[in-house]
Amino acid sequence: MSLSEIYSINYYMNLQILSEYLDYLEIEKGLAENTLEAYRRDLEYFFEYCGDIDITEIQRNRINSYVRDLHEKDFSATSIMRKIASIRGFFKWACTNNVLKINPALTLEQPKVPQKLPKVMTVEEINNLLNQDLNKLQRVIIELLYGCGLRVSELVNLKITDYDLKAKFLECTGKGSKDRMIPLGKKAIEAIKNYLPERDYLLKKFNYQTKQLLINEKGKKVNRQEIYTFIHEQGKKLHKSISPHTLRHTFATHLIENGADLRVVQELLGHSNVSTTQLYTHISKKRLKEVYFAING
Repeated sequence: MSLSEIYSINYYMNLQILSEYLDYLEIEKGLAENTLEAYRRDLEYFFEYCGDIDITEIQRNRINSYVRDLHEKDFSATSIMRKIASIRGFFKWACTNNVLKINPALTLEQPKVPQKLPKVMTVEEINNLLNQDLNKLQRVIIELLYGCGLRVSELVNLKITDYDLKAKFLECTGKGSKDRMIPLGKKAIEAIKNYLPERDYLLKKFNYQTKQLLINEKGKKVNRQEIYTFIHEQGKKLHKSISPHTLRHTFATHLIENGADLRVVQELLGHSNVSTTQLYTHISKKRLKEVYFAING
């Protein structure tokens, strides 16, 4: 067997172990498809860098060299932080499952990334958004992103059995396959009621059966990209760059500004740690200062 063939075998053996790790994340940890794909990309990139080195022979100096290479290639601090987290998680699993005896990433530190406050919309901007010429599907999308604070992945995976209009609640599955209950407001309920006959018409028209709530004009499940494109186009009309997550941020910020308890907002957003939710208190304080100085100069 040639040296190049050995190198090739080492690389593909590493990928086989990676596949087992991803199975663990999916089955045991219940991570979402998009999260799994991010782990896959990050770790495949790392193994490509390691090339011919068997996973059992990867040392700390190789990881340090990889991180320096990321900096030299001008990856953002956020990307580097995510890639390091992927490596740490993988090697921890590898040691726990006796793939490795020593964890080369045990003391690998995460770079500190300056915390940026997410952009949010004002109540006036939200009203302007809802006052646009929206069709029934588009109105449901906005009402559920803003009125319920859903992630776009949660929105596209909603089924017709996930809500109860009489009881006024919606159930969705978030990160880590965690279910949570969210109250439905009057406008969201009204938007869903108005949309359902159109959904039924489209399914009948295209002879298509599905439990998915959101159906596009072709009678197919609405995907993430369609929602991103729609929200981005609506933002252009308001001369503001927005995404579906902007509406989720706005949902949380408006709740806190109107006196909602932080723990309640945490539950509504599906955050596992309240420290993540505390970010919105900083946004609220920042906006309060902006209003104060705008009035008082």
